[in-house]
Amino acid sequence: MTMFRRRAATAIAAAVAALTGALTFAAAPSAGAATGCAVTYRITNQWTGGFGADVTVTNLGDTINGWTLTWTFSTGQQVTQAWNATVTQTGANVTAKNVDYNRTIPGNGSANFGFNGSWSSANPVPTSFALNGVTCTGGVTNSPSASPTRFPSPSPSPSPSPSPSPSPSATPSASPSATPSTTPAPSKITVWLAGDSTVANSSGDPIVGWGRELGQYLTANATVTNNAVGGRSIQTWLYESAVTSNMNSSGECILSSTAYAARWQSMLDASTGMKTGDYLFIQFGINDGSPTCPRHVGSARYRELLTAMVRAAKQRGANPVLVTPVAALTCSGSTATPNRGYLTETFDVGSATGTPVVDLHKLSYTLYNSLRFCPYSGDYTSGPVGAFFANDHTHFEAYGARQIAGLVAGAVRDQRLGLAAYLR
Repeated sequence: MTMFRRRAATAIAAAVAALTGALTFAAAPSAGAATGCAVTYRITNQWTGGFGADVTVTNLGDTINGWTLTWTFSTGQQVTQAWNATVTQTGANVTAKNVDYNRTIPGNGSANFGFNGSWSSANPVPTSFALNGVTCTGGVTNSPSASPTRFPSPSPSPSPSPSPSPSPSATPSASPSATPSTTPAPSKITVWLAGDSTVANSSGDPIVGWGRELGQYLTANATVTNNAVGGRSIQTWLYESAVTSNMNSSGECILSSTAYAARWQSMLDASTGMKTGDYLFIQFGINDGSPTCPRHVGSARYRELLTAMVRAAKQRGANPVLVTPVAALTCSGSTATPNRGYLTETFDVGSATGTPVVDLHKLSYTLYNSLRFCPYSGDYTSGPVGAFFANDHTHFEAYGARQIAGLVAGAVRDQRLGLAAYLR
């Protein structure tokens, strides 16, 4: 770690550590329906002049149909962007109102939203919250990570904050012939992941793939099994070392064997692999564009292999979901721009097989624009870009991976896939 990183990590860890603590407030419940609430306010990330926060409000009374949470900032903080709630601010007073899909909070249920904000002199925890006008008496806690990384990464929590959702016009829908499942979800399922380093649990510190963070958006009835592996194209993921470094006359890499790699064999096994009601998310297309073998995969071959994976999942009663490759950060002036291939191929397979497609490529660069990552200097050691990405413009730290996973979870909800029943 450079001297700059050590100083930045020490300063930020100290600042965030100063925000920890539990605060409890007393208030009399209103007459009529039982009331009560608890609020968890968590600083998920902080940098000079800016911060991200996660807020979970738990209803300790009767079911609420429509909610408003209010609080006051004491040192001039300002909300700059929010997701999963409509947040407005007048002076120091902040008001967060539900959106359509989280307006109802049952007794002992919770709603979650997040926001980015600015600060100057200090960034203390708000000292009181009120839900629909009633002061929350269940306690307010703040538990940001204080580990000495370059920038504090959010710790897994029971109710993670979904990431910012792009504008409706930027939200993709399933491929035209895809038919989202409307069948009631089984009690226990597995969500299987196949992909590269941007999906994998880790490809070396501090790199974290979005697949590692996806489970935070799901209930305990959905278990994520992440079989993504760094550096793989769809063909090397399926066949591993059987893919040689030699090309045939059609420009495709030659296979020394057609036996699948152990990871895919295990997923196809009747006792250890995919079962009825499970989900399989597939994201490739980043390494496949290599001009040389073994990673190179041509357009037609990509469709062929992706189709084979989809059909294998369906034969076992699982629900495949195709995911376009998450975008790297490339800027044209102040705009984050598209930069991945195999998008058309992915949508083509979705149309041909009736499989939903999550356009994570578009969702991700739209998110980068909403967070104003461009223009940037190429410095991944500081500021919001340094907190989001690892040591390059492609891989994520835990904070960035969590937001990308939130885009996937949001697309599941927006496309009304059966898996939405398992979202927190």
